[in-house]
This record gives sequence, C-alpha cells and structure tokens, in this order.
Amino acid sequence: MKVLLICDDFHHPGDIPIRGIEPLKEKGFEFDVLQDPRGFDFNTLKDYPVVILSKSDYVAFQLDIPWKSDDDVQTAFIDYVENGGGLLVSHSGTVAGKHKPTKRLDALVGCRFTRHPNQCPVTVAPIKPHPITKGVDMFCEIDEHYFIDILDPDVNVFAAAYAPPQGEESKYETEWYFNNPGGIVTAGYTRTQGKGRVCVLPPGHTVEVWLNGEFQKMLANGLMWCAGEL
Repeated sequence: MKVLLICDDFHHPGDIPIRGIEPLKEKGFEFDVLQDPRGFDFNTLKDYPVVILSKSDYVAFQLDIPWKSDDDVQTAFIDYVENGGGLLVSHSGTVAGKHKPTKRLDALVGCRFTRHPNQCPVTVAPIKPHPITKGVDMFCEIDEHYFIDILDPDVNVFAAAYAPPQGEESKYETEWYFNNPGGIVTAGYTRTQGKGRVCVLPPGHTVEVWLNGEFQKMLANGLMWCAGEL
C-alpha cells in the first residue's frame, strides 16, 4: 500500500516519524515523505489510499511559516477524504493553525490539540474492541501527554492514555495531573466523512513511541482501516 507521510514542524522534527514508519515497510507499506509542503500539489493526495498527517502549521522544523491554514490546502484535504481517501492523523497533526484559523481542517480531523505537560511516562491502552486495537496491548513510553478537544461528538474512541503510570508517580507528584482522573485522555479514535475514513492517534512525540511494538500494531491497523481494508 502506498502512503504519503506529511511531517516535520517547528517542535517536531520529521526524522522521528520517518524513523517510526521504517518497520512498517516490512508489512508491505510503501512511503513517500513530504516535509516542506511549499509548492506541493495537494490535488495529488488522491494518488494515495492513505495519508499520514504528523505536522502542525509550520512548513518545516524551526521555520515559522504557516501552510495548512491555507484555504486551498484545507479544501484539498476535505475533498480527498470525502471522495474516499484515508487520513491518519498523528500527534502534532492535531494542532490547529497558529497564524490563521484551520476550523475546516480541524472539523475534518474531529479534534483540536489544547495542551500537554512536560514529557513524562504515558500509558496507552485499548478501551474497547475495534479493528485498530486488534492484537494491541497496553504500553508505556515517555511522551508528550496530549490533551485534545473533541469537536465531533460521534467519534468512535478506541484507546485512552494516562500519566503518570505505575512506578513513576514519585517523580511527578507536584504536577497538576498527578493521580488526577482528569489526566485520562483520548489516545485513539475514528470518524468518517463522506466516503472516507479518519483515524486520530495523539501519541507520538518521541521515536520510542513510534517504534514501540504495540504502537506499531496500532499504526499498521490504522492504515489498513483508513484504506477500508479492515
């Protein structure tokens, strides 16, 4: 399956997801990578069954120039999904436009990033049967614990995340989220729009998360689900 990975932004160097997708090549996935979208023809999204969006509204690492707030870019993503494309949104892909609103793209994704504490141990666990959680067990890695506002009340949440996990609490007792039930957040959901499918996986700030065996299963399942093959 041919997949387009869109990555690399001010706080999230593209090397992390690029390294993170490497093991998926052994499962039959082929990847093209887009790091700087300036000049890219977004009408060519239709050439890919699935697109991974792991990029906020910066054209490149430490280059504060917006891109996804452009009206034509937002329209291209919406048309792509509504005409049957699959969109897998990872980590910083949930971040809204910094310079201009990205309300239309945010609505397509179904959420908007709000905040995260300092990097800390984060436990991710499936919470219900879903094609994307098939064979996936709970796992824990150091990550940015992303909090998101769900914009679509009909999303199908299949995974949740909590920090701090067992064994590390003493290091984080002064943090606001210590043993706070409010520290449980959505870590995976799906939604549909038109003929297409969207999967959102907020974890993924560190390469250790991407390369975690359980997250790899979730990624592979998510790509297959987005393509309509699960």
